[in-house]
Amino acid sequence: MTLYHFGNCLALVYVPYHMAYKFSGISEYASFSKCVYAGGLYIFTQLCKMLLLATFFPDSDSSHESGEYDVLLEILKATVDFADLFGLYFALNSIPGKGHAKILTAAVGWASAEVLVTRSVFLWVGARGSEFSWRYVRACAEANVSLLQTGGCAALVWLRARSDLPPRLAPLVLSLLLLAPYRSLLEEAVAAALSLSAWPLLALRAAHAAVVALAALAAYAVLAQQIAV
Repeated sequence: MTLYHFGNCLALVYVPYHMAYKFSGISEYASFSKCVYAGGLYIFTQLCKMLLLATFFPDSDSSHESGEYDVLLEILKATVDFADLFGLYFALNSIPGKGHAKILTAAVGWASAEVLVTRSVFLWVGARGSEFSWRYVRACAEANVSLLQTGGCAALVWLRARSDLPPRLAPLVLSLLLLAPYRSLLEEAVAAALSLSAWPLLALRAAHAAVVALAALAAYAVLAQQIAV
């Protein structure tokens, strides 16, 4: 039973990523090495973020232990996540091809590295336990939401870097990019205000990621029609 549960969790996490790579068309561009490169950039970016957090916020853990919640401190810590946008920018610039291939390759590589780093050990240690727990199923679903969110962010970064982005779309793209690092803070604030439990919070995160992804897709469609890519 435990191995069956563990296998289901692995399938729930990794099958959507495989399908995104296989059926999005990027596999036809021999882009596996580029996905690996994007994943390497993710790991490098996280190391840089850890260094920044350890340098500028060395005593942040003590506030959590004392039960205090410093809003300004959390906002400043979330600002470090702008490094993810720069990492995605460098990943996009390293990938040749059309816009959709760049976006999908960077998103799949980046998100795959994230799920390998953050979920693999967690599932191996926890999901193989003697008792079934919805906690691990929820964590697997969150990994799929992360893939959608990363795809939306990659598209927004690519759009913002375009010099031919229509002026009417620039405020929307810039606003979504500026809010991206504070996504978790905003979601947690809404969850606290509405007293949401774990599953409704997951639904909120999925809805948020879907809205961002659809907005990025709509902006990309307008630009693609304009430049005929």
